[in-house]
Amino acid sequence: MSNNKKEAKNESWIAGFFKGVRTEFRKIIWPDRDTLIKQLIAVVVVTVIAGTVIALMDYGFQIVINFLTSVGAA
Repeated sequence: MSNNKKEAKNESWIAGFFKGVRTEFRKIIWPDRDTLIKQLIAVVVVTVIAGTVIALMDYGFQIVINFLTSVGAA
C-alpha cells in the first residue's frame, strides 16, 4: 500500500489529468466523412432556416411597433 501512495505522490495532478484526457479520446468513435458531411449540411440548413424565421419575426414586430407608435403621433 505504501508503494501505491509513493506512486500517487510522484505523479502530478496535471500529468494525471492529461492521461485521463488521452484515455477518453481513445474511447471516442469519430464519424466517417459521409456522416460528417450530412450532419454539417443539416446544421447549416437548420441554422439558415432558424435565422430566416427570426429575421422575419423581427421585421414583423418592427412594423407593428412602428404602426403603434405612429398612431399617437398622427
